[in-house]
Amino acid sequence: MSPPPPPPLGRARKRDAQLFDPALCDTELVDVRAQFTQGRWAKVRALLTATGDDWDRRGHRLVVLGQTPAATAWAREWLLAEPDSADALTLLACAAVFDALRRKGSPEAADQACRRAAALLPADPTPWLALLLLTRTYGSEEEFSRHFDQVRARHREHHHAHHLMVAKLAERTPATGHDPLHEVYDFAAWAAEESPADSPLAVLPVIAHAERYRVLATRHGSTFNSTGSAAQHWSGRRARQVLRTAFDWWLEWEREDHPRNRVDLNFLAHAKLCEGRPAEAAALFHRIGRHATRAPWSYPDLDPHKAFLAARSAALGSA
Repeated sequence: MSPPPPPPLGRARKRDAQLFDPALCDTELVDVRAQFTQGRWAKVRALLTATGDDWDRRGHRLVVLGQTPAATAWAREWLLAEPDSADALTLLACAAVFDALRRKGSPEAADQACRRAAALLPADPTPWLALLLLTRTYGSEEEFSRHFDQVRARHREHHHAHHLMVAKLAERTPATGHDPLHEVYDFAAWAAEESPADSPLAVLPVIAHAERYRVLATRHGSTFNSTGSAAQHWSGRRARQVLRTAFDWWLEWEREDHPRNRVDLNFLAHAKLCEGRPAEAAALFHRIGRHATRAPWSYPDLDPHKAFLAARSAALGSA
C-alpha cells in the first residue's frame, strides 16, 4: 500500500497559529487585530481607549498587536494622523521591539521608541514592559532589573513583567550550588505573598519551578531525566507545597477575567502532569480549551503542539 500524500503546505502552520494564538481568550482583541493587519487602526484606538488603565490588559493587547505583520507601518500611519496619540506611540514602540527581536530593526531604535512613549504617558507601565522584552534578549541584567522596577513602580502586580523576571532569574547559576535554594523560588514566593489574595501572581511559584526545569533540563540534557532529577524536581517537598497552594488558589478564585489567565492555567496543568496528578490536570485542560501557550509545553526543546496534545490526551484519558 502506498503511503498517504503529505498534508498541504501551510496546514501545520495554520494549525499552530490557531492553537497558540497570543491573543488567548480576548475576543475583542482578536477582532480588532484582524482589522489592524489590513491597516484599519481606528478600531485599535477605540479598543485601547476602552481598556483605560487596566494595565495588565493594556500590556497584553499592545504586545499582541505589536507582533502583527506590518504593525510598525500601520502604527506610523496612525501617528501621522494623530501625532499626540500616546496609544499610537506606545503601539509603535511595541512593534519596534518585535522588529528588533526578529532582527528586522535595531535594538537602539526600539529603545528610543519605548522611551518616547514612556515620556508621553508617564503612568503607563507598557513602554517599560516593551523595554523589558527587549532587554531580555539584548540588555544586561542590570538594565533588565531596572526596567522591571519601572514596571512594578507603576503596577505592582504586573503579570507579564513578573513572568519575564522569573524566566530571567531562573537562568542564573545558584551561588550555593544547591538548586532547592535557588533565588528564583524566593523571588516568586515574595511576589506572591506581596500581592492581594485574588492576584494571579499566586501561581508565580509554579512558574518559577517550570522555568528552572527548562534551564536544568536544557543544561544537563538526557542525564537530567535518566538520573531521576526531573522527577525529584516536581515531587520534592517544596514543589508539592507550591503546586498544592497554586491549585487551591485556582479552585477558590478562578480568575477568568484576567487577560493572561490561560498562561497560568497552561503552566499549572503542565506542572500537575509532571507531578503525576493527571486528574487535577484534566480540570485545568477543560478550562484551557483551545488556548494553549507555547511555554511551558516546549520545555525543554519540545514541539509544543505535539507536547500539548499528548499531555491533554493523557490527562483527559485518566479522568
